[in-house]
Amino acid sequence: MRYAHALLVLTIIAGLTSPAVSQEEASLVPSSVEQPVFSQVGLATCYGGRAVGHETANGERLAKHSLTAAHRSLPFGTVIRVTNLENGRVVKVRINDRGPNIHRRSRILDLSMDAAGVLGLRPCGIARIRIEELSSDQGLA
Repeated sequence: MRYAHALLVLTIIAGLTSPAVSQEEASLVPSSVEQPVFSQVGLATCYGGRAVGHETANGERLAKHSLTAAHRSLPFGTVIRVTNLENGRVVKVRINDRGPNIHRRSRILDLSMDAAGVLGLRPCGIARIRIEELSSDQGLA
C-alpha cells in the first residue's frame, strides 16, 4: 500500500499523467481513492473582462458566470477538478477554450471569472493549482 500511495503522490506532485500500474499494485490502492486519468500542477489565472461575450475556440461565447476554462491540449468538453493548492478550494470546470496564451509554460489554465472566484482568485489573481481528470467525472455535478 505504501508503494501505490507513493506513486499517486509523486504523480500528482510531478504533474504527470498516471503511470502504468500492475494489477498487483492496483490492488494495493484502496477502492475509495480514485486514480486520476490526467493530473497536472502549475499556475492558473482568470480571464474575462473584455473577452466576455467573444467566441471561444469551441465556438461558444465566453460567459463570466460559467464554470469553464481554457487549456492548451485537453479536449473540449472535458470536465476537470481544479484544486487551489494555496487554500484548498476546489471547483469543477469544463474545457471550452484554448490557452493560456502566454509563453510561460508554468501557466496551465485560464479560468472563467466565476470559477476563479470559487477558488479564491478574485480579483483575477494567480494561484498554484492541481488539475485532475477523473474517470468517473460525468459533468459539473
